[in-house]
Amino acid sequence: MKLIAWAIALAAAGLSPAAAQTPQAAQPQPAVTAPASAQPQSPEAAAASTPDKANPPAVTTSETGVGQALPEAQIGMPVKAGTGLQEQVTDVGRFAAGFHNNWLLLLCVAISLFVLGLLGFTMLRFRRGANPTPSRTSHNTALEVVWTLVPVLILVAIAIPSMRLLKTQYTPPPADLTVKVTGNQWFWTYSYPDNGGFEIVSNQLKEQRDVKPGERFRTDKDGPPMLAVDERMVIPAGKVVKFLVTSNDVIHAFWVPAFWSKIDANPGQVNQIWVKVDRPGVYFGQCTELCGARHGYMPTAVEVVSPEQFDAWIVSKGGTPKGARPAATPAAAPAAAEPAAATPAAATTAEAQPATNQAATAQN
Repeated sequence: MKLIAWAIALAAAGLSPAAAQTPQAAQPQPAVTAPASAQPQSPEAAAASTPDKANPPAVTTSETGVGQALPEAQIGMPVKAGTGLQEQVTDVGRFAAGFHNNWLLLLCVAISLFVLGLLGFTMLRFRRGANPTPSRTSHNTALEVVWTLVPVLILVAIAIPSMRLLKTQYTPPPADLTVKVTGNQWFWTYSYPDNGGFEIVSNQLKEQRDVKPGERFRTDKDGPPMLAVDERMVIPAGKVVKFLVTSNDVIHAFWVPAFWSKIDANPGQVNQIWVKVDRPGVYFGQCTELCGARHGYMPTAVEVVSPEQFDAWIVSKGGTPKGARPAATPAAAPAAAEPAAATPAAATTAEAQPATNQAATAQN
């Protein structure tokens, strides 16, 4: 027993120096990284002073004009203490909002007031004091016909515009642009098959206090807290855009409230929805299907720009605008004069240049 006690004591003595050295070895690291983390307290000041190291501008691209500060009229985002629907910027959304505000709500108010009045009349007219001898009437044909036909007419009045809205929403016109939207735990990827198939990875931007020194953090120019992302989906204004929505893992839901677009992203299935936005701006949404522990950290940001800005942004991402493909044919004509042996090599080089997203960030 004494030998065992001595062995335990020696082991403890041998381990204690190593344990004591561990915190001392970890202390110099903050001292080394302190200069890198010496940022101004204001996020805007940090982004302006050292944009490359303190807060890399993953979204801002001055060459294309995409990813700049939010418009002054901050539509497409939640309003503090606001009520009702967001301002709609699509024809489908405006029709749906008008149907909701000008018909459904008024109908609900009318029915509620009618039922409330009927209840009040019944309580006063048929109370015990005013009606000591209760009626024994068990059937009233006219009354039964009325309370059967009136609800049917109300439902028909709701169903006709509802069916019209659903038909418009899920019968897309010919698309000018197709964007494939893929949900992941817990970020979105957007690919542009009509423009070379390049892909963008979109992650939520964290606050400055939540990132390591040198990593990008959210500023007010990026968007509201919990909704700003490092890479926005970009679509052209005035064009019909078709979204092909799917998932890589579990069920998500793609939703932008100002577009009136909401559809599930199911693994192994492709759903589609379409929008046509005439008003440039930045519009925010969120995943609305419970998809795991970080479901609340999966925002969507869509930036609507002019067609010219969109084409420039496509080129900056390594893609090809639709109108640029025929223009590339004359440039390839001189290559035909070269020996035929060079043709396969040129074709191989052209095919070996798939556009990829250079600004993809780590997953949340």
